[in-house]
Amino acid sequence: MENDMKKIITAVLLLFIVAVLPITSWAEEQKPAAPEQTPAVKQAVPATTQEQKSAEQKPEEDKVTGEVAASVLNAYIWRGQELTRHSVVIQPSMTASYKGFTVNLWGNLDTKPYGASGEKYSSNYTETDVTLSYSHKFGIVQVGAGYIYYGLAAAAPGGPDLLDSQELFVTFGLDTILAPTLTVYKEIDHYRQWYATLGVSHTFALHEKIGLKLAATASYLLSTDETTYAKYDSDSLPTTDKYNNFHDGIFSVSLPVAVYKTLSVTPTISYVFPLCDDARYEMRARGLQGAVNPSDKESSSFLYGGIVLSYAF
Repeated sequence: MENDMKKIITAVLLLFIVAVLPITSWAEEQKPAAPEQTPAVKQAVPATTQEQKSAEQKPEEDKVTGEVAASVLNAYIWRGQELTRHSVVIQPSMTASYKGFTVNLWGNLDTKPYGASGEKYSSNYTETDVTLSYSHKFGIVQVGAGYIYYGLAAAAPGGPDLLDSQELFVTFGLDTILAPTLTVYKEIDHYRQWYATLGVSHTFALHEKIGLKLAATASYLLSTDETTYAKYDSDSLPTTDKYNNFHDGIFSVSLPVAVYKTLSVTPTISYVFPLCDDARYEMRARGLQGAVNPSDKESSSFLYGGIVLSYAF
């Protein structure tokens, strides 16, 4: 176990170094000049002494902020696992934040679930997740930690529910070009594993109400229990070894459009792919589409997308 931990820590550090060092140096070269003050700022009249005292004595108002959103996608892919088959999913979400604390409620509705033998069922609500987190910013450094509870139901109506899952996570990000963010998750309930992601993203302003967001993520997975997360062989059959290698990568493109004030519509598309042979065998085995024989399944890579509606407050 100690050697496994050294491997994942080394892999994560390498991911972070490779991503951050060139980003930081490039950012220094490309750093834009400070924007000029607007005429309104230049001509502002200084506040009187009494007004200054009143402003100093009045505490800054804290308020709850948040978002209500719903995604409509043609597939549900989670950490390289294909969790739907030829089905549209609806994923509602609610988020509220206050003084660095955030709570999020998220769900997944499969509109056309399939049984193990290919039989079709009516829609089924398969998952409800609750996330509690706290984050704080120190200059350009953003750090945070949190807890996730995954409430998992059966893939099809009437089937046995899956065992629920719980995770702890920590995150570390830099407020610089490409916003590199490292997040490490530890499952503490039934599916014992570590999962680390390193992501970068950037949004280009195409119009005052339209943006183009590009994002990429690479991950590493370390299983600590071969019975719940095993390594798969070249025939995509489980072995008695634990999974310990790079896992899935994601490229995403989205087009956020501000419809009215804080209401937005975002078309999005993502490509999920394995980062190594171990991941290819495992992602192919866990896929739902294609042949019954795991080695004959259609693919270990997935292209999916849809639209996200969101209202911020």
